[in-house]
Amino acid sequence: MKRAFKYRFYPTSAQAAELSRTFGCVRKVYHLALAARSEAWAKRQERVGYGQTSAMLTAWKKTDELAYLAEVSSVPLQQTLRHLQTAFMGFRGKRAKYPRFKSKRRSHASAEYTRSAFRYANGRLTLAKIVEPLDIVWSRPLPEGAEPTTVTVSRDGAGRWFVSLLCEDTPEPMPASTNAVGIDVGLTSLITLSTGEKIANPRHDRRDRARLVRAQRMLSRKEKGSNNRAKARTRVARIHARIADRRRDHLHKLTTRLVRENQTLVIEDLTVRNILQNHKLARAVAAAGWRELRSMLEYKAAWYGRELVAVDRWFPSTRLCSACGAVAETMPLHVREWTCKNCGTAHDRDGNAAVNLLAAGLAVVACGAGVRPQRESSSRSGPSAVQQEAPPARVGLPFRQGAE
Repeated sequence: MKRAFKYRFYPTSAQAAELSRTFGCVRKVYHLALAARSEAWAKRQERVGYGQTSAMLTAWKKTDELAYLAEVSSVPLQQTLRHLQTAFMGFRGKRAKYPRFKSKRRSHASAEYTRSAFRYANGRLTLAKIVEPLDIVWSRPLPEGAEPTTVTVSRDGAGRWFVSLLCEDTPEPMPASTNAVGIDVGLTSLITLSTGEKIANPRHDRRDRARLVRAQRMLSRKEKGSNNRAKARTRVARIHARIADRRRDHLHKLTTRLVRENQTLVIEDLTVRNILQNHKLARAVAAAGWRELRSMLEYKAAWYGRELVAVDRWFPSTRLCSACGAVAETMPLHVREWTCKNCGTAHDRDGNAAVNLLAAGLAVVACGAGVRPQRESSSRSGPSAVQQEAPPARVGLPFRQGAE
């Protein structure tokens, strides 16, 4: 498989100027091609593909107005046309929205170089149109014998420079394990495991919230278009980057530990996008990084030969008694501990949910699709309750009420 290895680097003033010029040309070509494709469809109902936009790029370079496009490497310009083609394919396949123009004030920028536009040898990377190799901080080595096929250079909102090298690599599977764990995400505790262990939510944003509020207030007072406003925007971006870095580091360590220790991992298939519509919970959910947590579990499980099972959001993991199987009628969010009226077992809300998720996930692993581990005394059926990431599988559970 192909894996990207991202590193930070520190460009010289000349390299920064050349890369910034390349970023600007990439954005300009993207806008010209998007406008041409949109106009062709609006006026003539004609679809313009990558081949036509590539020919347009050659013509644009020959004009006096756009002659500066020929001063930078042509490969990033061609790559942005390919990315635009991919964006239109996603739109036509109803997987994405219509491509949008990129703001010039957008601080994040990137350019992609294929094999013909860079040279990599002995740990030194040199890009086309740049004489000296980049000063890269090799925080981890590339896989032995790996040769980058694509290099992406980017600059984030905080002004930091990064280079991502795409290489062919085959991760070694971790030793097989018989352990399985159910994972329930939350806000008080970031995750609760079916073993009873709770991982506290670090709440990385709280430490810098006062600094962020003050920086945003200063930004709002600066005159639009001024240099002072640009500096204030960078200060805000640096605080956001600090928060995001701490959260990402914590999630990487946590997910790596879970994948290393367990052969089967069971999570709930939450729709985070819908949860973020709740303005009382949106900031806390976004700061916890539920979506990023699941994404890391998915690709790390695929890398290291683990199995990830996603239980449908309609499965009442919180209201279901893990001891007798009775389902409570309601379970408000403020109720953190409850006692089953049927068998009298006392439950921790999150711990009980994790145990139920594990049971539902193991039913799929053992028996496959069609397993019905729990029913309510009603003939009314709801959405399917369990889906397995790879290969896809679902378990139909006829519950009437959505997940907590």
